[in-house]
This record gives sequence, C-alpha cells and structure tokens, in this order.
Amino acid sequence: MVRELNSVGDGTVSFAAKLASSDSFKALFREGMVLVEDAASYLDGEGREEAKRLPRMAALAYAAESMRLTTRLMQLASWLLLQRAVNEGELTTNEAMTEKRKVRLVEQDIASGSDVLARLPARLLELVELSIRLQARIIHIDRLLYQPQDKKEPVVAAPRHLETQLQLLRTVFETA
Repeated sequence: MVRELNSVGDGTVSFAAKLASSDSFKALFREGMVLVEDAASYLDGEGREEAKRLPRMAALAYAAESMRLTTRLMQLASWLLLQRAVNEGELTTNEAMTEKRKVRLVEQDIASGSDVLARLPARLLELVELSIRLQARIIHIDRLLYQPQDKKEPVVAAPRHLETQLQLLRTVFETA
C-alpha cells in the first residue's frame, strides 16, 4: 500500500494516495495494459496492412502517429507498473520517485493536421484518442501524488486543437 503518501501531514488522508491504492487504480491499470496489448496487436497486424495501402503523406503521418502512440503507451505502462509496485509494497514511494525520473509523463497531442488525419485508419485514430485520454488521467494522478503539497498549482490542461479533435471524431464515426 501507499504508506508514505496516505497522510498529507495535518492528519488528513490524501485522496490521491487512496485512489492510487484502490480498486479504481486496479481498473486503470487493467485499462492501460489492455490498451498497450490492443495497440501492439493492431500495429503488428491489421495496422501494418492498412499502412501499406495509404498514400505517401498519409503513410508518413501513420508512421509518426504510430510511433507517438507506442512511445506514449510505453511511458504510461511504465508509470502504471511503478505505481503498482508501490501499492504492493515492492517499492517505497521514494524509490518509485527515483525510478519515475526515467518515465517521461508529458502531455502529447496529435501531431498531424486534420486533413491528413482524415486519411488515417479509424482504428489507429481510436487508439491514439484512447491513449491521450489515459495519458491525461495518469498525469493528473501523478501530479496529485508526487508534486509537493506546498508547490501544488492549479492543473491547466494543454490547449487542444479543437479542429483536430473534431476531425478525429468525424473520421472515427464515419468509418464505424
């Protein structure tokens, strides 16, 4: 369990620490690992075949988005595994913080423009969107858990490119 983080210091219990060691975290962990497996399966199978049929610019965008997806998911999986190790008592919070420095949790949005996104396979776009949502949740929990209380600042989401998001939704629903 998360022993070091359960108390805020004034006798109150940290909501983030309770969340990180709860059934909700276990569900988040499973969701993350399933997403990693689904993405790997898609990119190694059906996605590879779909990418071969794309026009040159779309194929380049596919390669870029699939690399970003893979990198994002590996970082998220690393964070989830570290947090699970803390929850199960395999690592202390301080040990996890040391290891966590190797994990780059950064908000990473879609790199391609909406015109190119429209030509990418719907399944890739779906996996990218799911990974971005998971990333936002994990970054939020990470900030609550590991940022010192006296340095907590309001969490402001990175600006999203509205048109890109709308195009992504249109593309996914048009092909579904």
